[in-house]
Parts: sequence; structure tokens; C-alpha cells
Amino acid sequence: MAATMKKAAAEDVNVTFEDQQKINKFARNTSRITELKEEIEVKKKQLQNLEDACDDIMLLDDADAQLIPYQIGDVFISHSLEETQQMLEEAKRSLQEEIEALESRVESIQRVLSDLKVQLYAKFGNNINLEAEDS
Repeated sequence: MAATMKKAAAEDVNVTFEDQQKINKFARNTSRITELKEEIEVKKKQLQNLEDACDDIMLLDDADAQLIPYQIGDVFISHSLEETQQMLEEAKRSLQEEIEALESRVESIQRVLSDLKVQLYAKFGNNINLEAEDS
């Protein structure tokens, strides 16, 4: 009897075109957040590599470091210690700005998702699952 009542309650909810648009928007934004978070992780690893390179260069003696190879694209170009440090600092600064921009986008998308969750749960209640699956 209880299963029949649940089934009837689930069938009572009518999905309008606008509701379907909201559900689709929620799905697209959830997917986009996942992609952005993965991109942030990749950039954080790159930033850590740059910081490690800066630390390694600081350990060099001036006598050891005549020219240091620095990768630009697929090519290594030799630079002085000071030039290499400047290039690494600029690359770190640029990467940090990119990470901050991506994190800002994630926050704005999360606000949109929160609003959509409130609207969709208000209409569909327990008949819709908007929580992320743990895999």
C-alpha cells in the first residue's frame, strides 16, 4: 500500500518545459564545475612545479649557474640565473591569476546551482535527486 502511494505521489508532479530547462541547466553547470575543478587541479600542480623550480634555482651557487635552460613551448632556451628567476616568477604570477579566475567562475556557477536546487526541490521535493554522486 505504501509503495502504491509513493508511486502515485511521484506521478502527480507535472514537468513543464521551464522545469526541464532548469534541470538541463543544472546538469550542464554541474558538468562544467567538474571540468573547472579538474582544470584548477592541473594548474595547481603546474604552479607547484614552478615553485619547486624556483626553490631549486635558489639553491644554486652563482658559480654553478652560468646558463639555465628554460622551456618555452617545445624548446629549451638558456638564460642567466636572474632572467630565469624573473621568468619563473612571471609564470607563477600568471598561473595564480588563472587559478583565481577559474575559482571565481566555480563560485559563480555554484551560486547558480544553489538557486536552481532551491527552485527544483521546491517543486519536485524528494522526486528529484540533485546531489552529486560519489564515484
